[in-house]
Amino acid sequence: MNQNYGRFLLIPVLFFAILSGARAADILSAIRGKVVTADGLPAAYVTVRIQNTNHGALSDANGDFVIKKIKPGRYILEASYLGYRTARQEVVVEADKITHVRIPLTATGQEMKEFIVIGESKRYNVSTVSSSLRLSSPLVEIPQNIQEVTKDVLADQQVLDMQEGVTRNVSGAQRIGHWDMYSRINVRGSQITAFRNGMNVVSSPWSPLAEDMSMVERIEFVKGPAGFMLSNGEPGGLYNVVTKKPTGVKQGEVNLTLGSFETYRAAVDLDGKLSKDGKLLYRLNIMGQLKNGYRDFDYTNRYSIAPVIKYLVDDKSSLTVEYDLQYMQLPVIGGNYGFSKKGYADLPINFTTIEPNMDPTNIYDHSLMVNFDHQFNVDWKLTAQAGYFRYNQVGQSMWPTGFTTPGNDSLIQRSINNWDALGLNRSGQVFVTGKFNTGSLSHKILGGVDLKYSDYFADWSQAAKFGDSTFNIYNPKHGGVVQPKWDRSVNIRQRGVQYTLGYNALYLQDEIGLLNDKLRVTLAGRYTTNKYVNPYEGSYTDSKFTPRFGVSYSLDKHTAAYFVYDVYFMANPGLDWQKKNFKPLTGDNIEVGVKRDWFSGRLTSTVSLYQMTKNNVLTQDLDHPDPVTNRPIYSRTNGQQKIKGLEVDVQGQVVKNLNVVVNYAYTDAVISKDDVKSFEGNAVSGTAKHIQNTWLTYTLDATALKGLRASLGYQYQVGRVAGMVYDKSENFLPDYFRLDAGLGYQFNKININLLVNNLLDKYLYTGAPTSGLYCWQVEPGRNLRLNVGYRF
Repeated sequence: MNQNYGRFLLIPVLFFAILSGARAADILSAIRGKVVTADGLPAAYVTVRIQNTNHGALSDANGDFVIKKIKPGRYILEASYLGYRTARQEVVVEADKITHVRIPLTATGQEMKEFIVIGESKRYNVSTVSSSLRLSSPLVEIPQNIQEVTKDVLADQQVLDMQEGVTRNVSGAQRIGHWDMYSRINVRGSQITAFRNGMNVVSSPWSPLAEDMSMVERIEFVKGPAGFMLSNGEPGGLYNVVTKKPTGVKQGEVNLTLGSFETYRAAVDLDGKLSKDGKLLYRLNIMGQLKNGYRDFDYTNRYSIAPVIKYLVDDKSSLTVEYDLQYMQLPVIGGNYGFSKKGYADLPINFTTIEPNMDPTNIYDHSLMVNFDHQFNVDWKLTAQAGYFRYNQVGQSMWPTGFTTPGNDSLIQRSINNWDALGLNRSGQVFVTGKFNTGSLSHKILGGVDLKYSDYFADWSQAAKFGDSTFNIYNPKHGGVVQPKWDRSVNIRQRGVQYTLGYNALYLQDEIGLLNDKLRVTLAGRYTTNKYVNPYEGSYTDSKFTPRFGVSYSLDKHTAAYFVYDVYFMANPGLDWQKKNFKPLTGDNIEVGVKRDWFSGRLTSTVSLYQMTKNNVLTQDLDHPDPVTNRPIYSRTNGQQKIKGLEVDVQGQVVKNLNVVVNYAYTDAVISKDDVKSFEGNAVSGTAKHIQNTWLTYTLDATALKGLRASLGYQYQVGRVAGMVYDKSENFLPDYFRLDAGLGYQFNKININLLVNNLLDKYLYTGAPTSGLYCWQVEPGRNLRLNVGYRF
């Protein structure tokens, strides 16, 4: 450990050396500003340029922009946007200083202003990533496949939480059915890791609680081995939930939703200032939801409270403190499955093993995040952030022990056990981003320290039969079942099994610009130490250096081709049947692609080809079952997997008033090496050969029905492999097709949105075989949602 601490001490020394060298050079100045409408609201995606030059920037979703590398002098800024008069403002730039401006826009007329609100305010694509991804280059120049799902897309699709249709907006992403409380999303043949504001929020395989969309600004999907940029994560990639932050503009929004299955939901978003000088800002999001299930006796009740405080210390520093509380209540974990010996989809959609008198399962998910930013100058920035995440679950889970009568495929014995859990996750990050030149070469530096440690206490030690063995899946009789009582007199820390997983890492990246930044070469490295502890399997520590090499070349100012080579390294916790530790999960990824911005950035596209190799992948050991139950209880490594594919993503405004999200993924994921030779050549579980999604929204603006919009979208999957394959077959699932449609209307500050999900009322599911039976999760049949929103 002392050697690791020595490595940590090298980072600040290196940073200060770089900073000293940069300050000795000729540091240019910058203009930082905000574009607003006449009523003070942020004007997003406005082009701001220095008059008579091509030097400029595009304002972000909050109306903010930065123009860097400006020589001292007097300039005229021009801000232009369709439907508004071009705004011009004089600025004086001083040496080695940041000049702050505020540019108001004036509509050319009330009619045109309404058009902008209705036809242009929705944004299905963005040109830059969030600051939590630590990358300052435009998306088109980053040598990696990163897809952004904006809040406007989420609102039009009426996505309520992370478990719903977020995946339809990203090529190759699919939700694999599992427990009710968290999101298991697969990309490129593996489950991707959950992040929030750049921090790994996973404390166990069953966390975090799926985020409610009321507090979400956007969701970023980073494809491929993304451990270097943020923290250790699955080689398929990660999703990063970016929460809403204060903007400094006094505004608010209220949304009311009614829907099928007695869905009642209300959400409030408040944004503004707490001090007259504008230095203390706030954002508050509150949501409450009651919803019954489409299965008998099922329900999901939720609420969330998410206050954020931001203090602008001065022009260079800010401190942001965010607290999120999410609560979820459901009757039992596992009650969302159907079971049969005959095959999948053998039972009606509303089938359930739940009873009406079951004690509820309650989940509280707390998080506290603190972020400090300091801008040394126009080129160098320091960010330090810490997160504390606490997941508390008190409840129970249910699973059948099997079919009870030989030769009878109808009767099962339900089994229930307590499932209490406490997950504690601590994360800390310090990183520096900066720019400097050496001769004709430009350098973009990213370097820092990553720390994460999590403890998970789980108690599922108390179990009982639930009812008797006469529960008939084809003619279920509910009622009269006694709910077991669990002994919780001892604190979960004492009675639970404790699992500890953590890592610390150092990383450094240099993006070198050549040929006037037309060619960009990325050289990076990360040194990671993983630690794993649990009382059954002991503890171990692994360390490894993983490099990264990337190239991005601008074919023109709107188009770039890229290549990236990544190596990844993750812990493989556990012991095999001989009580031996597993080797860590390792492998590499090779990827090439082309990115392009169309129509002045209103439409973006990405095409990528990749091949990824995974070594030491864990699967269930079928050859060494439990001698008492004859069920598999051990894991083993199945050798090697190779995943290769093609991904295409298009988002934005393809023609006037038509917003689109279109994506396609071809995935060829096979077991390339295995100790059990019969597995070799099999498809990797939880994949689909072809996935194609489309979502279209068209808004009228030049008729008497101005503000009326129509949406239509589908999801199509072919060649699906069961998500949790435990036998020696690939177990293919039938093709998946879901059609959704909606109508909306916006006038003044009111927005109405009616959505019909699963318009064709299809029986849609995911599933897997296990322990001699088939289990699957069914999606709802045709259902409606009506949302009414008011902005003020």
